[in-house]
Amino acid sequence: MFASKEGQPVPQVTFRTREGDQWKDVTTDDIFANKTVIVFSLPGAFTPTCSSSHLPRYNELYPVFQQYGVDDIVCVSVNDTFVMNAWKADQDADNIHVLPDGNGEFTDGMGMLVDKNDLGFGKRSWRYSMLVKNGVVEKMFIEPNEPGDPFKVSDADTMLGYIAPEHKLQDSITVFSKPGCPFCAKAKQALIDAGLQFEEIILGKDATTVSLRAVSGRATVPQVFIGGRHIGGSEELDTYLNQ
Repeated sequence: MFASKEGQPVPQVTFRTREGDQWKDVTTDDIFANKTVIVFSLPGAFTPTCSSSHLPRYNELYPVFQQYGVDDIVCVSVNDTFVMNAWKADQDADNIHVLPDGNGEFTDGMGMLVDKNDLGFGKRSWRYSMLVKNGVVEKMFIEPNEPGDPFKVSDADTMLGYIAPEHKLQDSITVFSKPGCPFCAKAKQALIDAGLQFEEIILGKDATTVSLRAVSGRATVPQVFIGGRHIGGSEELDTYLNQ
């Protein structure tokens, strides 16, 4: 059974990080002193659950967490800085500060270092999340001690439910677009003016017209989807927003 560290300071550790072509030592105080920080920790970069669910949702909800006083979101894993930086770039996770706990010192100090030799991973972190205020753990969500890699309570939505239980999340929004399209720019600006967050899928970079036709039945852009519903182009979006 994993013990909660609520009410206790986080471990004092120096993280060996890489910025560009330079090494940079980052301390626990650099990360946590006089800040409100969400930390989520996971078994490893590029692993399935971590890449498909855990990190992307925290990255998506960062602007919402900011509204409620969170200064930073930190992802810790027992990986080296090169792996963590490559994973962040692969995930386009600009809102997440990745911390390489290559020697497992921080994770061990949190009581979360586990043996995953059966997978060939060696020592790794158990999956958990926590809210840290000025270096002291206020709340922890630790995954149950079950076989495998449970992912039930350390997710971003559970953390948001603790920090802001009354907050109502907007529906997820995706905009298919292409560079230089004036109607795409108009649709994106309409969403921005309405205070709505959205993800942009750029044709020729993130997808092709084959995918666009498959999901929307159309080949023109923009195509806007809100909460699983196909809204349509910029004029149809205007109609939807002005209802």
